[in-house]
Amino acid sequence: MVSLLAMVIIILPTIAFIIMNSFEKHMMRSIENELSAYSYSILAVAEVEQSNLVMPEVLIENQFNVSDSGLYAFISAPVKHKSKTTPGALRNAILWRSQSLLTMDIVDEQLSIKLVPLVTGAKSFFSLEINGSPHFIYSYAVSFSEGSDNFPITVHIIRDKQTFSQLISNFKRQLWLGLAVLMVIILLLQLVWLMWTLKPLSTLEHEIKAVEQGRAEKLTSLYPIELAKLTTQLNQLLITEQKQRQRYRNALSDLAHSLKTPLAVLQAQRDISAVNQEQINRINATIEHQLKRAQSAGHSSWLLGIDIKPVVDKLLNTLAKIYQSEQKQLMLNLTDYPTFKGDEADLLELLGNLLDNAYKAAKSTIMLTISQQEKALIMCIEDDGIGIKQQQITQILERGVRADTYEAGHGVGLAIVRDLMASYQGEMHIGTSAALGGAKFTLSFTDKT
Repeated sequence: MVSLLAMVIIILPTIAFIIMNSFEKHMMRSIENELSAYSYSILAVAEVEQSNLVMPEVLIENQFNVSDSGLYAFISAPVKHKSKTTPGALRNAILWRSQSLLTMDIVDEQLSIKLVPLVTGAKSFFSLEINGSPHFIYSYAVSFSEGSDNFPITVHIIRDKQTFSQLISNFKRQLWLGLAVLMVIILLLQLVWLMWTLKPLSTLEHEIKAVEQGRAEKLTSLYPIELAKLTTQLNQLLITEQKQRQRYRNALSDLAHSLKTPLAVLQAQRDISAVNQEQINRINATIEHQLKRAQSAGHSSWLLGIDIKPVVDKLLNTLAKIYQSEQKQLMLNLTDYPTFKGDEADLLELLGNLLDNAYKAAKSTIMLTISQQEKALIMCIEDDGIGIKQQQITQILERGVRADTYEAGHGVGLAIVRDLMASYQGEMHIGTSAALGGAKFTLSFTDKT
């Protein structure tokens, strides 16, 4: 749109200026040719007798005979004029003037000063203000021969410039009006053309959003040749990503299940020592952890935007049944109908683990706050328990450190939360709740699309 406006606003007015300049120059040449023709018609009836110019009383062109008609003529001859500053300088002496010029207040001395003497055969055409009004003046110098003597004269044709100026003004006004209408038409046509040509890109944008939000699995619309290769490759990328994700989840699930069978056989043995039983239990816990990871979708930019409230309601109902014997209150704060750009199972895993930990650690109150801030989703889980020491916070956030050894309520589930946050490229912050005094877990997800 910016390039379109630049083209219309810059190029069209430039063309208009070129047209106006060309039209004005053409009109000037036409007037010069017209005045030149008038000068020839006057020279045709001029005669020189005994070094005197003889002109008829009435000219063929009637405008020269009508007073103040706007078309005037006079003939001058250069004469020697001596002055203190320029001795021997040439000045024009007016020999004849048309009847249309008789009533005009033009002083002979004024014209003789303004008009520059021309050599024989020379022409001049220029604009000159006479009595405050602009006029065109065309001058043509000739020389009559009388015996061995020459009689040089200059024919001057004067025409009022008012008609020309009005014509140019009307032309400019009509040109700018037509240009404005043309600009509007071009803008509308270009806008329709842009909308038509860019429609495939708009369709592509909507389809990508549909895939991103989980409403479609691939791009299905027909696209022009310029975009067909791109959309085909995108579809291949989507299919490959889904297959790789499924293979990854199946591999982890198969591995975990294949290990559970021999472990079950080992656990059935009666003569297992306490040390071996502890190791078997640890292996079992690891397998359970990997099974949960295999069930989670992990980070993907093509996942459905999940409405958080129904998931939270379902989760809170479950926790209320589990901890119904404990008198603990949960305070829920949801703003702006937040959505989670990911898998519902992952959201349940994240909030379930943290809320379960909060219920275990809290004395009486748990607070869950979820808000959408521009392109970031913020989830805060707080409790009024004893909290987590700073040293433990540092260790929990260190990569590769397990949380199994910490206080009740902050066990193995925190490792799953940390892994899921890493897969979604989110940030987790652990601190102290200013409102409740216990632990505070803040999860931040930034939309990078």
